[in-house]
Amino acid sequence: MSEEPMERGTWLRRLNAAPAQRPAEFTMFDRTWELMDGVFAPVFCLSTRLFTEWTVFPVGGRFLEIGCGAGVTAVMAAVHGCAEVVATDVSVVAVENAARNVRRHGVADVVRVRHGDLFAPLDPGDRFDVVFWNSPFIEAPDDFRAADDLDHAIFDAGYRTHRRFLAEVGSWLTPDGRALLGFSTLGNLDTLHDLARDADLAVRMAAETPPGTVPGMAYQLVELRNRDRSRA
Repeated sequence: MSEEPMERGTWLRRLNAAPAQRPAEFTMFDRTWELMDGVFAPVFCLSTRLFTEWTVFPVGGRFLEIGCGAGVTAVMAAVHGCAEVVATDVSVVAVENAARNVRRHGVADVVRVRHGDLFAPLDPGDRFDVVFWNSPFIEAPDDFRAADDLDHAIFDAGYRTHRRFLAEVGSWLTPDGRALLGFSTLGNLDTLHDLARDADLAVRMAAETPPGTVPGMAYQLVELRNRDRSRA
């Protein structure tokens, strides 16, 4: 395992954890957002903005965001015409942060925010046209232990959370639905392909930043579909 992704992740975690660096509010998509302590800050990297811009929201359909953080993407899904949005996060503070921004931007009639790990907060009959996860794409060693919610937002020990996501996401999609994974070249794309194959998911690179946009890395949006539907 290369040390560089872990080093980049550690640097990003330090920025997120430093009170003097964190704004209480930030601006994105011409809107002002509240940011609570302990929630991943979209201002220190391009991931939230890029992935939200790249996502094609299902107008009139159902959208699920896993790991919603401050709630930017979930709110913008409602703004862009989704009929129903569900946003989940394993962090209690992130759920409260997202709920505040949902109310702030007047989309509480469309967006429901739930606390829990991956798909655990969903109802058994829930199905979605698009599932999005800005994943903790930096693969940490197997023995890595997350100290707090910020670690969970940046690192995934042994890609165990990615493994569970890929194994389960297909059952939450509508027949023509797709999952979108916020990823980067700091992640382990080979392992992601292996996990997708095991889950019978077809993989397509939906978007990627041009070389030189971000020094030393590129952001990527990976599309996943149930393989039987992708052949149709």
